[in-house]
Amino acid sequence: MSLERFFLKNKTILVTGASGGIGRQIAITITEAGGNVIITGRDEIKLNETFNLLLNKGNEMIPIELTKDSEIGKLIQFCPPLDGVIHSAGIADLYPTKFINKKKIDETFSINYFAPMLLMAGLFQAKKINNKASIVFISSFSSHSPFPSGALYTGSKAALENYSHVLAVEHAKTGLRSNCVAPALVKTEIYENTFQSNAALENIDKTAKEYEKVYLHGFGNPSDVADAILFLLSDASRWITGQTIILDGGYMLGMVSKVLKM
Repeated sequence: MSLERFFLKNKTILVTGASGGIGRQIAITITEAGGNVIITGRDEIKLNETFNLLLNKGNEMIPIELTKDSEIGKLIQFCPPLDGVIHSAGIADLYPTKFINKKKIDETFSINYFAPMLLMAGLFQAKKINNKASIVFISSFSSHSPFPSGALYTGSKAALENYSHVLAVEHAKTGLRSNCVAPALVKTEIYENTFQSNAALENIDKTAKEYEKVYLHGFGNPSDVADAILFLLSDASRWITGQTIILDGGYMLGMVSKVLKM
């Protein structure tokens, strides 16, 4: 049996939020699997660093601020017909519920939720999404397991998952598939910010080392998420759509075990 269906030869994928962290690794992994990428992000210097790590010669980069309609339009015009889109751009600002205001809501939802919806709408209108394309949204395990100070972040990710479900239903006739991956803690800048926030830790553990003990396989690395997305982009996952794949390194099972030992 041929394993070519697991690779991305002749596929062109758009990756947002590719300046670093998970988005950067996703772009690298796609090119390692034979695909070409168009990468975008706000930080041009970091985006260029990602670009220099890519394989193949058919890759492109374009610095974009996805919270601006004009910039989204620029990106849509720049893109060729796409075989996949990875929505990795996002922020994880943490606020206790009593400190939430309209400005903070707009800041989080504008990049985590509104930008992916508006980008996809524009790509469809411009007929830049090929038949049988695969769309993958980076959600978060925390949208299924809320934590203190995470109302805006978890809310935006939960909304994103429901949008993905609707996308999968509306465009099923073209063979399009839409899925989410929901990672737990992965060693990125967001991971570091989480453990610098006392509010996020007040009911969990005091140190990252203690917290990691709950994860049966430890905290994740960007490559763990990228490998799962590679599968969802490939033809090998052609029967998977409208799903959220949780990547938690055994955290939920570890929590159950911890409770039972109390």
